[in-house]
Formats: sequence, structure tokens, C-alpha cells
Amino acid sequence: MSVLTRDEAQTRAQLLDVHRYTVDLDLTAGAGVPPGKETETFGSTTVIHFTARADGDTFVEVKPAALHSVTLDGHPLDPAALDGNRFPLPGLTQGEHELRVEADMHYSRTGEGMHRFTDPADGETYVYTQLFLDDVQRVFSAFDQPDLKAVFDVSVTAPGGWTVLGNGVATHHGDGKWSCATTTLLSTYLVAVAAGPWHSIRTEHAGLPFGLHCRRSLAPYLDADTDELFEITRQCYDRYHEKFEEPYPFDSYDQAFVPEFNAGAMENPGLVTFREELVFRSAVTDTERQTRAMVIAHEMAHMWFGDLVTMVWWDDLWLNESFAEYMGFQILTEATRFTDTWVDFAVARKGWGYDADQRPSTHPVSPDPDAVPDTAAALLNFDGISYAKGASALRQLVTWMGEKDFLAGINIHFARHKFGNATLADFIDSLSQATDRDLPAWAESWLRTTGVDTLTPTVTEAPGTWSLAVDHQGSRPHRIAVGAYDIDPVDPTRVVLRHRYELDIPQGDGAAEQHPGRRPALIVLNDNDTTYAKIRLDPGSWETAVRILSYVPDALTRAVIWNAARDMVRDGELDPRAYLEAARTQLPRETDLAIAQGVLAFAAGQVADRYVPAAERSAALGAIRDICRGLMRRTEDGSDPGLRLIAVRHFIDAAAQPEAIQEWLAEGSVIGGPELDPELRWRILYRLAVLGETDEAAIAAELEADPSATGQQGAARCRSALPTPEAKETAWERLFASDDLSNYLFRATAQGFWQPEQAELVAPYLVRYYPDTVALADRRGPAIAEAAGRYAFPLHAVDDEARELGETCLRDAQMIPALRRSLSDQLDDLRRALAVRGVDPSV
Repeated sequence: MSVLTRDEAQTRAQLLDVHRYTVDLDLTAGAGVPPGKETETFGSTTVIHFTARADGDTFVEVKPAALHSVTLDGHPLDPAALDGNRFPLPGLTQGEHELRVEADMHYSRTGEGMHRFTDPADGETYVYTQLFLDDVQRVFSAFDQPDLKAVFDVSVTAPGGWTVLGNGVATHHGDGKWSCATTTLLSTYLVAVAAGPWHSIRTEHAGLPFGLHCRRSLAPYLDADTDELFEITRQCYDRYHEKFEEPYPFDSYDQAFVPEFNAGAMENPGLVTFREELVFRSAVTDTERQTRAMVIAHEMAHMWFGDLVTMVWWDDLWLNESFAEYMGFQILTEATRFTDTWVDFAVARKGWGYDADQRPSTHPVSPDPDAVPDTAAALLNFDGISYAKGASALRQLVTWMGEKDFLAGINIHFARHKFGNATLADFIDSLSQATDRDLPAWAESWLRTTGVDTLTPTVTEAPGTWSLAVDHQGSRPHRIAVGAYDIDPVDPTRVVLRHRYELDIPQGDGAAEQHPGRRPALIVLNDNDTTYAKIRLDPGSWETAVRILSYVPDALTRAVIWNAARDMVRDGELDPRAYLEAARTQLPRETDLAIAQGVLAFAAGQVADRYVPAAERSAALGAIRDICRGLMRRTEDGSDPGLRLIAVRHFIDAAAQPEAIQEWLAEGSVIGGPELDPELRWRILYRLAVLGETDEAAIAAELEADPSATGQQGAARCRSALPTPEAKETAWERLFASDDLSNYLFRATAQGFWQPEQAELVAPYLVRYYPDTVALADRRGPAIAEAAGRYAFPLHAVDDEARELGETCLRDAQMIPALRRSLSDQLDDLRRALAVRGVDPSV
């Protein structure tokens, strides 16, 4: 498929003014036949009304299974003129035009375009669109670029018993005929349709219809959380209206939880689609509920920033995502019961940004337009920099500028550009109207640069005074809080904040800050985590932290310290064994769920699996089990079920002997709780498969008990993890020789394949991985390419041979950009792991 270049988009935008799309989709082909026998295509008819501002040539995108007819102003054009995904429109004359395109389009199993899913629990079929970034052409013909906004009239013919959802309120006219209310001006990638026998719950708020939708087989689980979901939605909606002067710009607010969704959610105006894992089938922690609430708040922010005002070109993708990421966490903190959301941001999101920003593939938050020359390049920037780093930059901007002025500038921006498109320059100009601060200079230093600054404290003592100097590696200005903490001399478990003060970095004339009294026991830079920088601890503070970290009163301060330790491990400045020991002594007393989960995840996924030598992995897993036992002992009284659930999950994942978890599976409960729900049962069975302590019969029996979509994925993961040559070859064939797996079943199979415990068994597949992945990506496209690079990569192989295989492939093979980016990032992480292993811990 040809990608659209920025130059082509600019040329087309100068030529065309697009007014209206009339789109008719026929989803009835093959309805009523058994699952697996359905027609693989649907009908798509599009009429586009547009104006050519001058005589000229252009093209329209469409990627059909069969192109039946193309008519321009009543004159038929030859469908054979289609060139890949472009139909040429030469010799346009100045004035009004009508283009009609009739085609059959492919259903998708990769989460791109019109994705179709048949529920294994009841045989019902569902479809939904995912048109970001340039996949509208998989569903209907369009001038597919964000700055050619138009209104849309969408109609759908669906099988009987189905409900159709769209950007506007959908009306059923009988006989399966549905029409959606005419939209406001939208970019093509924001058009949305979801159809199927949905389980729907509806209410009204502020005169607007609200809806929740999921598959029928998930109805009991959605029903159980309906009150919470609607409450969060109402609270966010009301808070946004307190902050934004522009009212919500669409006619309804539906939230649909859809199967096999690649992203977390998509901000389609009036019809937000979420991955259906956010409908909880099993027990979850309160932090996981908070994450779901944050996603709701994030997507609602997009209704203004992204949908009402949209970027001109994809180089400003960050404007959408950074703003929504920042507002999602901030609104949740202000308007809901989740008041500590920035702790989770620090633990779960900032590391994503830090890691991405230290790889060769890093890019500025707002890249130079020439660095995003086409849509393929734009897709690569959908990463931790555009989300977490961008949100961190905005949080620092609010700290520096003040929230009142920031919101005033945002409201100016909405008023100027509503229902239109805007650039970074427009955004900065709007903010500049509300402040005397030098916003262009701030943007240049924060948004146009790459990499992570590092702030390192030097503490000196003199009689009656202590001083702090901060070494600043990097170029950005920072305004941070510095926290000075003491240990109560009477109660060594009581940590007391002596003083917190603001500090501007660089420090003016470079002089150290002088303070009266003895030096504090613990000094924490960026104490409230409002800037984006790696933080170091001075030796005295680190020595204190490893003794009393869990007693530091503020969870956000503890998160900053744990992040500092994480970064020091990754940079080779802290022995990973020391990190494990700090976790072993401090984490059993931790009370914050996000911190407990984040530290255990890093300890297991990075320290045990990659950073300590393979010969020491068993001891590292033993340390993780010790941490989990400590947390489980502390929560035996039922006082903190979320913390206990985290400990149980990680204990299962780190199990080296099968007996304990086999007993839990047989009894249907962990001793002292919790009872095993489907998620825990599949987790145990997966670990037993890795250890070679289960078989196909047990997997099939579990799948019979849980035949859901999640059960299907659990079975695929377990089968791929079985330590037999036959199981590995079968899994490999399903991954790389067949294109039958959906995106989610591909991911599950890939997750099970490589296991550190099975390194010898899977060694022959290392040399097959790269050529097979390149061929797969060429056949199946960016979504599966990203999954192959992310989930099917041999993470366990931390050695020079694995590195050389990957580097040779990157150097010599031709591959699509999505795969090249994914493999490049994985190999950089591999080089980092090798470097960490090579650090002498005695130095």
C-alpha cells in the first residue's frame, strides 16, 4: 500500500475543499451462515462532494477487495485505473464535483480497518472500525489526511438483531437499515462504526445520551461495573466543562468495549472504542480500576483536543496524545475518588518515556515536519515520547506557567481553531496570549530536543549548615521541588519532612543552595515529580533510602526514589542485585498498589530475566518469591486484597517448583485467599506449562471450562509454552507459516514461545526468527509486524550471538518501517542488558 507523503497531502489540501461524505456500508453478506463460513468482504459505497479550487490532478484512496465502479460527476471511470490504494483523478476542473465509489472491502483480523470477531462463547459476530492512522481506505474511499475535514452521513445495513453505533446517534429504520446523525466536521480517521448484537446500557447526563456497550457474553461483567463507569464518565464530563469554555461538540457519548483491539482506546467523536479487557472478568486491583478511569478521562479530553481541534499533519500527533495524557491524569485526580493518579503515572508511564527517549529511535516530542515525511513514519511516533514525555513536558509547563494561564491559553486555542486544524505554532501562539512567559523558547528547549536530562545532587556539610548543588546533564530548564527528610530519633520507622522548597535548574550563578542545620538523612530532587528528568540520589540519601524507603510518608516521593533506583540499574550505576535486595527489604511494607506492581514488574521482567547473569536467575526469582510471601503474610487478614492479588500473581509467575501452585489450582483457591478466577487459573496453568508440569489434556479441559475469547488466548499461550519439540514447532508454524491467527491469538501464542527455562529447546529458532518475521511483516502489515517485534522477540537471549543476528538483519534485510523500528528498539534494549551484565558490581 502506497503511503501518503506530507508533500502530497499539502498539495492536495491546497487543491481540494472537501464538503461531505455519504457512506453506505452493507454488512449482511454471509449473515446467518455458520461461524468461519462468512463472506470475507462487505459492501462499501461512498459519495464524496468536494470543490477543486483550481484545475489540477489528484487522487483518492481506496483499498478494495473488488472495485466495482467509480463515477465522477456522473461519468464512469475505469476501475482498472486503480494503482495500489490510489485511484487517479486527473484533469479535475475548478468547481464542484461529486465522486461515487462502489467496492467490496475486506474484513480484518488484525485490528485495522473493519475488524470482525466471532465470539467463541456464543457464536455471535461483531464488527468495528479502527481507522487511525490511514486505514479509512480499508473501509470506504476517502481523501485520507487529517486536514481535509468534512461532514459525514453514514448508513449501515446490518443483519437482524444487530445494533449499529456511530459518531452520531444511530436510528433504526427497519429491515436492518440504520443511519447515523450527520456529523460535525471530522477528519477521516475519526469516523467510526461498530455493529453487532451488543449488550447496551444507556442513560442521560446534561441532556446528552450516554451509552456503554459490550459483547453479550460479557454482559454480567459490564453490568457489575455500570455504576462506576457512568459515575467516572459524568465526573470527567462535568470537570472538563468547568475547565473548557467550549461545550462538548458532539451529539452523544457512547463507549464501546470491543474485542481484539490493538490500542488502549480510540477517541472517535461520540463513539469511543476501548479494548474489552477493561470489562473485568476477574478480580483486579484498585490501581487497575484507576487505569481504566484514566483511559476514560484521556479519551474524553480528545473530544476537544484532537477531535474538535485536529492536527494539520502527523508531525503534531503529540499535541493530541500529550494533552490527553496530561489531562487524563489531572482530571481524574481533581474530579474522582482516584486522587493519587500521578503516582501511577510516575511508576507506569514515565519509564515508558524515559526508555524510548534513550534509544537510537528517539525523536523530539514535536518532531520537525521533515522528520515525518509520510504516514509510515508518523505511525512510528505513536510511542512513549508522544504520550508520557509529552505529558511530562506539559506538566512542567503548567508548573512553570501556572494552571490559570495555561487553561486560558487552551481556551483561546479552542475558540480560534474549533472544527478545524492547528499546528504547534498555533498552539504556542494561543498559550502566549495568556502569559508573559517566553513560550517559543520553552517549546524549543522542551519540544524540539531529544534525550533525558539527568539531575545529580552533591551535598556538603559545614558546622551548622549544609548545601546542595545540582549537576545538570542536559539542556532543558527545570523547576523542581527538593524534599529534605529526617528520621525520627525516637521512632526509626517515622520519616519526617523537614522542608520542601522550589529550585530552578540551572541554578542561576551555579552557587550551591545554603541551608541551616545538619544535613537531612534523605534529600530527594523532583520530590513532587513535576519534571521529566532522571534523578540521582547522593550516597548518603541512597544509604538511607534502602533502610527506610517504605516509611517515607508520600507515595509520590517513594515513586521518585524507586524510579531513580530503576534508572541507575539501567545505566549501570546500581548493581541489579542491590535493587533486588532493596525490594526484598522494603517492598513487603509498601502500601501503594502502583508502586508494588511497578517494582515487582521491573524486578521480574528486567532484573531477573535480563540484567542478572542467567546462572543467577534462579536466585533472583527466589528473591521475588520472598517479596511476595512477605506481602501475602501481611495481607492474610484481608485488609488489602489488591496488594495480596499483586503478590499472588507475581508469586505464580516466579514459581520454580510446581507443588504450591498445583495445590492452589486443585483447591480452586490460594490459601488465605483469593479464590481462583479465570485469570488466575490460566496464569497458574501457563506457569505449569513453562515448567513442564501440565499437558494438552489439562489445557483442553481448562478451555472447555472457559471457552471465552480470553480462554482461547490462555490456551494458545499455554500450548506455545509447553516444553516439547512438537509444541514449539506447532506454535512456530501458526505464528509464521500461517496467516490465520487474529492479532490477539498471535500475541498470545508469541508470548508463550520463548522461555528462559527452555533456552536450549528454543535455541534453533533464534536464527529463524529474523527472516521469518521480515516475511510475516511484509504479508500481514504494520499491526502484526509490531506484534511480532514486541511479543515474538526472543527477549530471553541476552548474549552477543543474539545481538549479532539482530544487527545483521537490520543492516541487510529490507523490511517495513514498523518492523524496523520495533527490532531496532529491541536490539538497543538487548545491548543495554549486555552492558548492565558487564558492569563489575565491586566497582
